[in-house]
Amino acid sequence: MDTTNPLLELDSLPAFGRIRASHARPALEKVLADNRSRLSELIAQPRPTFASLVVPVEELSYRLSRVWSPIGHLNAVANSEEMREAYNACVPLLTAYSSELGQNAGLQAAYAYVLRHEGGALDPAQRKVVENALRDFRLAGVDLDAKEKARYREVAQRLAQLATKFSENVLDAARAYTRSVTDPAELAGLPSNAIDRAAADAREASQPGWLFRLDQPTYMTVMTSAESPQLRRDIYEAWITRGSELGPSAGRFDNGPIIAEILPLRHELALLVGFKNYADYALATRMAKSSTQVLAFLDDLAGRCRPAALQEFADLEKFAGRKLNAWDMAFYGERLQESRFQVSQEALRPYFPLPKVLEGLFSLVRRLYGISVRERPAVDVWHSSVRYYDLLDQAGKIVAGFFLDPYSRTEKRSGAWMDECVIAKSLPEGTTLPVAQLVCNFTAPVGNGPALLTHDEVTTLFHEFGHGLHHMLTRVAYPSIAGINGVAWDAVELPSQFMENFVWRSEVLPLISAHVESGEPLPAEMLQRLLGTRTFNAALDTLRQIELAGFDFELHANFDPRTGARVAETLAEVRRRVAVVPPAPFNRMPASFAHIFAGGYAAGYYSYKWAEVLAADAFEAFDEAGVFDSATAARFRDSILARGGSLDAMDAFIRFRGREPDVRPLLKQTGIAA
Repeated sequence: MDTTNPLLELDSLPAFGRIRASHARPALEKVLADNRSRLSELIAQPRPTFASLVVPVEELSYRLSRVWSPIGHLNAVANSEEMREAYNACVPLLTAYSSELGQNAGLQAAYAYVLRHEGGALDPAQRKVVENALRDFRLAGVDLDAKEKARYREVAQRLAQLATKFSENVLDAARAYTRSVTDPAELAGLPSNAIDRAAADAREASQPGWLFRLDQPTYMTVMTSAESPQLRRDIYEAWITRGSELGPSAGRFDNGPIIAEILPLRHELALLVGFKNYADYALATRMAKSSTQVLAFLDDLAGRCRPAALQEFADLEKFAGRKLNAWDMAFYGERLQESRFQVSQEALRPYFPLPKVLEGLFSLVRRLYGISVRERPAVDVWHSSVRYYDLLDQAGKIVAGFFLDPYSRTEKRSGAWMDECVIAKSLPEGTTLPVAQLVCNFTAPVGNGPALLTHDEVTTLFHEFGHGLHHMLTRVAYPSIAGINGVAWDAVELPSQFMENFVWRSEVLPLISAHVESGEPLPAEMLQRLLGTRTFNAALDTLRQIELAGFDFELHANFDPRTGARVAETLAEVRRRVAVVPPAPFNRMPASFAHIFAGGYAAGYYSYKWAEVLAADAFEAFDEAGVFDSATAARFRDSILARGGSLDAMDAFIRFRGREPDVRPLLKQTGIAA
């Protein structure tokens, strides 16, 4: 391959420092042309075998992933006009290739031939690769006639473009907003690091006073700490209207028309391949077997939580002494929690310097899985704050690696995520170790001190590292089912939700806490108060997730072309059944709901709650055996982390737990009566 383009250097880590936007399209075109040529040769075989067909196709998919991963990643973490244009030029090429591959009848016939003639001799992982591929051929419309195939490709292409534009609008709307403060009284309650950051941003913009931008750390800090109701309302309104007709620079970044186009196209896609709606189409790759099952799960959980949530809301309003608005909830929730437990997220920050949290996280992983984590300097990165780490086994052999990009930046999309940089493989053409990209949006340190995290942010870091372990500790040879690949979408959050449990354990908190000045761990009395907060407003939080999940699922399950999207109506109907907190009249949450309109969670946001059930039940095994029990950890690794998508998700859980999942551990964790 052309080695003058850094994206085509596949034998090492991506050369992020040398990758330019101009490299993206030529590299993608090169790998797609090579793949098409090789596929023609593979399909021409008269008697294909797993070794002569499936393994080479796995290699082709791996090579495409190696080229595309840095392009998509840089578009998310180093978004510039040039990179955005390059990414947008590449998306249609990739989408066309994916549809073409999925609709390749010759390739489907070859896979079917392998299953017929070798099925009995294939090991479980090999059989899963073939069966997944045959399923995906059907979902891509391989059995359609020529006209319908062409329409499927048109729809898929348009959906990819709309998802990209949706994400860009959310990012651009946030970038377009600033809130100026000139009266120091408006800063009451805000922590010093947030005030210092706002002062620095104002100086940079040559403005007086303080300037608040619309990034996730700023939003969370203002919502929980600002005593000024007007400042809270302004930041809340800007956040909840991003990408809407009411949002910052609304005329330029309105996602309403995009949503109105996405939903009927998804519905049409599902109908083309024989499903009643997009929800049923999505469930073809999930643990859940039917829409009825998903909605019953959400309704049951809502019914269990709602009485407790009503009481929690009543307690908040009693504490505040007035009716509460949506932008008051986090502030008074933090004050009531502080009143009850004498602890707050901001007061905890000095005890969670990022270096100490990482040290403790790595110590935990070593105790659980015998894996050490060691920073490797001088690795090419996309920003000076990014670090690279190796994972080593007990013999000191490198088994995986990951980049960590912890801080919020204006050119970086909000949220936190894990993405694949390099997928594991062990194929005749070579073996590669898995490499992850862990991305968060913590507040960057000001001056020479370390970044200080809230306990919520520590939880986020553990969550994403759980995804990373799922990717990095795989023992599967085939890329399509290694790590997170091939895992049922409503089980993919299990390892991440599972890792969150450790940040609440008294055995683990001393490992991850040390006061930034004294070095002392979290005092025992403060630790106990923190542990007491775990169930605080848990029912309200659960109902909020159920509201989002129900809205997403019903939007896709009940779509009717005759009545159109009915986005606002669907959300209102779900809220009437589920919500306790009255929404703000200007709330336009769907316009920035990137999980379902620009990500992979369409008709799948319920996965977060279902995975919480799995994770709480899985963690109960550690409650029973001991938090650091290496035998239980080895079973979890061998049954779930190492298996990736090579094993059915329910079978993997049963292999670890010895039975099907039980909702009661989750209810116990959140303090809700079973």
